[in-house]
Amino acid sequence: MNRPLLSQKLSNLAAIASIACLFATAFLPRVSRAEDRRPPNVVFFLVDDLGFMDIGANNPDTFYETPRIDELAQSGMRFTNGYAANPVCSPTRYSILTGKYPSRVDATNFFTGTRAGRFHPAPLNNRMPLEEVTLAEALKDSGYATFFAGKWHLGPSEEYWPENQGFDINRGGHNAGGPYSGNRYFSPFKNPRLEDHGEGEHLPDRLATEAAAFIADHQDQPFLAYLSFYSVHTPLMGRPDLVNKYQAKAERLGIADREALGEEEQVFPSAKSSTRRVRTLQNHAVYAAMVEAMDQAVGKVLDQIESLQLRSNTIVILTSDNGGLSTSEGSPTSNLPLRGGKGWVYEGGIREAFLIRAPGVTESGSTNDTPVCSIDFYPTILDLCGQGLPSDRVVDGQSLRPLLNGQPLDRKSLFWHYPHYSNQGGFPGGAIREGDWKLVERYEDGRVHLYNLAQDIGERNDLAAKHPERVTEMRSRLHDWYVDVDAKFLREKDGKQPWQPKQ
Repeated sequence: MNRPLLSQKLSNLAAIASIACLFATAFLPRVSRAEDRRPPNVVFFLVDDLGFMDIGANNPDTFYETPRIDELAQSGMRFTNGYAANPVCSPTRYSILTGKYPSRVDATNFFTGTRAGRFHPAPLNNRMPLEEVTLAEALKDSGYATFFAGKWHLGPSEEYWPENQGFDINRGGHNAGGPYSGNRYFSPFKNPRLEDHGEGEHLPDRLATEAAAFIADHQDQPFLAYLSFYSVHTPLMGRPDLVNKYQAKAERLGIADREALGEEEQVFPSAKSSTRRVRTLQNHAVYAAMVEAMDQAVGKVLDQIESLQLRSNTIVILTSDNGGLSTSEGSPTSNLPLRGGKGWVYEGGIREAFLIRAPGVTESGSTNDTPVCSIDFYPTILDLCGQGLPSDRVVDGQSLRPLLNGQPLDRKSLFWHYPHYSNQGGFPGGAIREGDWKLVERYEDGRVHLYNLAQDIGERNDLAAKHPERVTEMRSRLHDWYVDVDAKFLREKDGKQPWQPKQ
């Protein structure tokens, strides 16, 4: 065979072999690459008592300045109908860590709130059971380093504190519902789980510093950093520089001396007035200072993620445990147009800032108006981290991955159950939301109200009389849910019996 022809044949064979190799490579299984990929980190911000209308991402006209939270919202997905599972703190905290409605274990009020009104409240369990498989325990079992900082409020004694519920490190979490020891928001804190470093340190910044240090120390392995601020809960105390800033801002805007309180219903029988005062204007300089200091602390942690080049593999979530404090204890914020606030089953008490940034999943600057709830964080985080749910545990929440991917969520109803008299004046009651419709049920006498939130976000126009069939259907599903979670209700007082749902 002549040399040119042989050369051509060899060239053709080489080309064929190359193509065959490409095809073979294309069809090789890619499991090994997926297995080698490190699971995502998780940073979870829980802000105590932060109102839905307190952040700029939800309310461009807010008096407060939250540039770092707004930046986070713009880098992920913002849910406009995000809810807490309960209008006060401990139950919602339980729901985040377990994915369950708190009514399943009678954790239906803050630990340990047992105020009586016309009737005695329902029985209250004041601890998160050790038998629960918490979010931290589930992630720890798959190799995550786990960290907690800030407010815990999920058990009365040490055996129920973070280090016994799946967290490797605990900085500041114990039984207290607020920074009530020492100099409170300024060191010395005299917190049994937070070492004092001298005088004058500001608590939100200290907690962020602890979280940032943990992230740096564990950047080479998957981690869960759960930063649960004591802010912006009472006592109302702000950094002097920020208080001065907002006093000047209120003067500049002409709202410093404007009437800021209106009237809301009064449900306490012993009250001197038939109405309760509710804040209708955001102009409280101390509260504004607390909000901005918390926002700066969020920014410190976000900056650490960026500086360590971890952003592309770190899920970041921010929410609150209940609505803004508007009807008691200084009534520092306004939730308008949402009605009520912390301690109320109206929207002001349960609708929350609800932000998720999941790199490679969420579209930057996206919003979603599907009703979602704090019970959904547990299955969502486990799903995004490649983990299944515990097979032997009830989980009420659903993974929000479909919504994060732009797909619908297959769920009809969300539920609330608050059989207590809140410190903030809210009435004992329950609620169900389906689409734009929300039904509220009062536990003292069984009265119901129906609202179309798309048309009446302030829950002022009761449509129950106009839609009796819808009331019957929604109420029936709410009562079926009561049975499913073994819900407890108000109890007799002074020989008087409260309303009870028909079983």
